[in-house]
Amino acid sequence: MRPGSDHDDPCHLRWHWNDPSREKFERDTAMRAIQFGAGNIGRGFIGKILADAGWSVTFADVNATLIGLLHDRRRYGVRVVGETSWLETVEGIDAVSSIGDEIVDLVATADLVTTAVGPAILPRIAPVIAKGILARFDRGVATPLNIVACENAVRATSQLKAAVLPLIPAELVARVEAEIGFADSAVDRIVPPAPPSEDDPLEVTVETFSEWIVDRTQLKGWTQAIPGMELTDDLMAFVERKLFTLNTGHAITAYLGFLAGTATIREAIGVAAIRAVVKAAMEESGAVLVRRYGFDAGKHAAYIEKILGRFANPHLVDDVARVGREPLRKLGKGDRLVRPLLGTIDYGLPHAALVRGIAAALCYRNDQDPQAVEMRRAVAHDGVEAAVARFCDYTLPAPVISEIGEAWRAISG
Repeated sequence: MRPGSDHDDPCHLRWHWNDPSREKFERDTAMRAIQFGAGNIGRGFIGKILADAGWSVTFADVNATLIGLLHDRRRYGVRVVGETSWLETVEGIDAVSSIGDEIVDLVATADLVTTAVGPAILPRIAPVIAKGILARFDRGVATPLNIVACENAVRATSQLKAAVLPLIPAELVARVEAEIGFADSAVDRIVPPAPPSEDDPLEVTVETFSEWIVDRTQLKGWTQAIPGMELTDDLMAFVERKLFTLNTGHAITAYLGFLAGTATIREAIGVAAIRAVVKAAMEESGAVLVRRYGFDAGKHAAYIEKILGRFANPHLVDDVARVGREPLRKLGKGDRLVRPLLGTIDYGLPHAALVRGIAAALCYRNDQDPQAVEMRRAVAHDGVEAAVARFCDYTLPAPVISEIGEAWRAISG
């Protein structure tokens, strides 16, 4: 029975729908989520999905100015762009600093903790989460807590868990394993930087497509149905589908676009020669997915075309420099360039376009990106083959490293 109706409700509450106490009641009785990371992805993707589903969402971030705006305004706009564009409003949210006692108290009573901070930052928030879990145990909170890291990394939540558990007293680790869910996920939505809105400094721009898939088997006591969150028993199939298609294609588009002098992903994918290489690379990685997980080849080909269409979205201005940043991470053995290449080697499949994409990554230059600077120095000092071998943790066989070196010399020359 909703409060304010003509009938008695369990709480015996009465108010009009514009009564501020109604909003407080809804926040206090809703399922509670803490979203670490209040940037564009946190606000435009995960936080929005949870708020739209009626959850009480509190953002946690180190950016004091951003947190202050969110706390004061309690709402922000999300501009969704595709064939058409429209503005949606996310309301009833709050924000706190991600350091200090307040966030520990919130984690102690939350139902769900999500992150969108970047894989490298996960170890930094692990202490706060560990303190929140211990405070939860001290207070006797009996409801389940689930933690889902929504990052562009394979099994990011498992990485976060590995950083949290050493901070838990040994005698309580078994209790954490039994009562706290650490569920891996796959996330997919392009959320590029956009010029600030004069009316709403918190407004964020997103594409229409979004996909958030969570490993059902790792959740504890989960009974919620959240529109926009899909549960699966076979997460890795979706993790690698996204990594090998969207992430692989996005990165190669950026690096080839840089070489061609284009500024944005849309401009780059509009170059026929670049589109051909990007599509071929996604087809090579897709062949691995078909072999590994039994994906339907025709449906995956359609998925590739959808991704290419997303790159060409005229309403998204996504800089080549943003997508290409941190090239050493992207050249890691478990990331979007080398991981699918390793798959082609495992199955004896063609990989010329993936090799060309890696060679293009090695040509990326950005003096404002420490990884790009380090990569350039390593290639110049050690030679391209030795540098590539080290970047991918010596997982690629020598003949393939030679192929990358030959492609790099052809491109850089």
